[in-house]
Amino acid sequence: MNKLITASDVVAQLRDGMTIGIGGWGPRRKPMTFIREILRSPLRDLTVVSYGGADVGMLCAAGKIRKLVFAFVSLDFIPLEPYFRRARQSGSIEVMEIDEGLLMLGLKAAAMRTPFIPTRVGLGTDVLRHSPAIKLVDSPYDDRQWVAMPALPLDVALLHVDRADARGVCQVKGPDLYMDDLYARAAARTYVTADELVEAEAFGQGDEARYVFWERAQTTGVVHAPCGAHPTSCAPLYGFDVKHLKEYAASAKEPGGWAQYCERYVACGEEEYLRRVGGEAVVRKLPLPVF
Repeated sequence: MNKLITASDVVAQLRDGMTIGIGGWGPRRKPMTFIREILRSPLRDLTVVSYGGADVGMLCAAGKIRKLVFAFVSLDFIPLEPYFRRARQSGSIEVMEIDEGLLMLGLKAAAMRTPFIPTRVGLGTDVLRHSPAIKLVDSPYDDRQWVAMPALPLDVALLHVDRADARGVCQVKGPDLYMDDLYARAAARTYVTADELVEAEAFGQGDEARYVFWERAQTTGVVHAPCGAHPTSCAPLYGFDVKHLKEYAASAKEPGGWAQYCERYVACGEEEYLRRVGGEAVVRKLPLPVF
């Protein structure tokens, strides 16, 4: 069983109007190789589901997003992602703005193949007023009402992992999986970029198998992409690139800044991109964030 594929072949299988889930969290373990490949493509009118960071900002800047389902869009040390801010304030994208817990429950419902999950999360808040798609349901056991968070089924999930093999076994060793396992299970197809490609035997050594969080059957395709999360982090392999993200954010304030950023870091292709940001050896020395 060989699920190896290229990033360009993955994106060639995507279609306008698809619902795409993007794993990771803010500036952490985002599948940025896939994002840059989408930026090079003619794809448009996407519905994106994400705990957002530069992935969402770049897709907004390029006009790829029709609707965004999100809990936040942040670069951490830059609290509000600048290109997302521009799209949100201008009203150029449709949004479903919910909190972190509701987004998790929406993915979990899709992963469980149920239409919704009842929860107390969101009761008494403006989330319900601003998200008319979220309904209340009566409890069959008492006289209370619960928020019915609808499932968020995905056509495709795009994830980044530390290591993978050709069968689709994926490993994440960072301090937090975030919701990547739910993205994998909520999607009809799941594609991953992996920093390291290993043989199947690697997962049988010591306690390596405990860092595998979803079944290989959930993985549709694997792309070998060293430093494929850059400029976001992929702990414990490397931290996020503060200098690069500052340069990216500053481009939002400059006339023609996005076009210039794309020309320098997107149009050049992945191999040249990695060279322009310092090369693999430099990226792997980026310090991990401390909180």
